[in-house]
Amino acid sequence: MIGNVRHSAAVHLEAEYLLHMPPEPFQVDERTLLVLTLHGYGSNPEEMLRLTQIALGRDLIIASLRGPNQHYLGGKPGPGRDTGYNWGTVAHSERNIALHHEIVRTISAELRARFGIPARHLILMGFSQPVGLNYRFIGTHPDAAGGVIAICGGVPRDWEEDKYGQVEAPILHIARSEDEFFPEALARGFPDRLRAHASNVEFHMLPGEHRFPSKASAMIREFTEKIRAS
Repeated sequence: MIGNVRHSAAVHLEAEYLLHMPPEPFQVDERTLLVLTLHGYGSNPEEMLRLTQIALGRDLIIASLRGPNQHYLGGKPGPGRDTGYNWGTVAHSERNIALHHEIVRTISAELRARFGIPARHLILMGFSQPVGLNYRFIGTHPDAAGGVIAICGGVPRDWEEDKYGQVEAPILHIARSEDEFFPEALARGFPDRLRAHASNVEFHMLPGEHRFPSKASAMIREFTEKIRAS
């Protein structure tokens, strides 16, 4: 045989996450929320858990998921170099999307069963890179979560296509006016695009660069309280 033929083999992957439990005394009841929070490119679950606790408080269950891919920060490998994690690149987008879906479905199913939490009280949260992946997930599995929080991220290019279902779960999308990856002119069009498949979209444009907005806590907590009361 002349030339190279690409092959693949299925392997088992362990999806890791950090779990935060509310301080004692704590009991799961009909108002308990479960948040799956996903970090941005080059970050880690420890940092995303810290930011999520600041934004949402500590009176809910938070699972901070780790991206399946790792890389050396700064692009130079070697001893002592910091490691960051990511959710994939465009070179293998279909595989990355499928892997993200599998990780989210597996961890959410495990934690919902463990704590007896219904899907309507599960919130899917992401900063930057996983925002688009989370939208693809909820569009593919509209009943899998009760709310979506998207911060400094984008809407999938194919979002308007019929392959996505109608999303009833409310969406909170927070953009930044000086975002170097998702410019304001682009982000201003996200609400209308999201409404192609989502019936309840809340959008905010906050001043600042591509950073987790410290002043967004009030609107995020108001959003989660509506889900808690559902």
